[in-house]
Amino acid sequence: MIIREAMEKELPYIREQRVNAYVEHSAKIPEGHWLALKQAILSEGDTLPGVERIVAEIDGEIAGSVVLFPAKIDAYDGNVEVLDYPEIRMLAVSPEMRGKGVASALVSECIQRAKARGYQSIGLHTGEFMETAMKLYERLGFERLPQYDFEPANDGIIVKAYRLSLNKD
Repeated sequence: MIIREAMEKELPYIREQRVNAYVEHSAKIPEGHWLALKQAILSEGDTLPGVERIVAEIDGEIAGSVVLFPAKIDAYDGNVEVLDYPEIRMLAVSPEMRGKGVASALVSECIQRAKARGYQSIGLHTGEFMETAMKLYERLGFERLPQYDFEPANDGIIVKAYRLSLNKD
């Protein structure tokens, strides 16, 4: 597996791959919430200044991707206060590539980049319906930060906040 920067020309493919990775959740949530989530993962928020787009490649194919937002940026369109640590967003693994450690490798890359820049923490948000993702983050040592949870669509579905302290080794 190769972890590398995404190329500009790969962005349309990566965005569609995100939708394909997240579509399994569409049956668990109201249609309006799914449409908002789909719009967010297809958006050009991944092209904001300082945002890093990272892919995992297996046998020449993009297996998954993640976006690392810098600290002190409005990563969630005003739903969360601006945080003083980087934020992992839009982690997606192609369904046929799951079970190969792609998600863990991408999150680990984000953690290493945050450490290399001297940050004390790294955070992320995930929908409460994304059980597999929450298990991954908790297994990697992320802790819940309910004070930064939000409800983007006013439909009762909570986007849960997590943070990992980078001081522990």
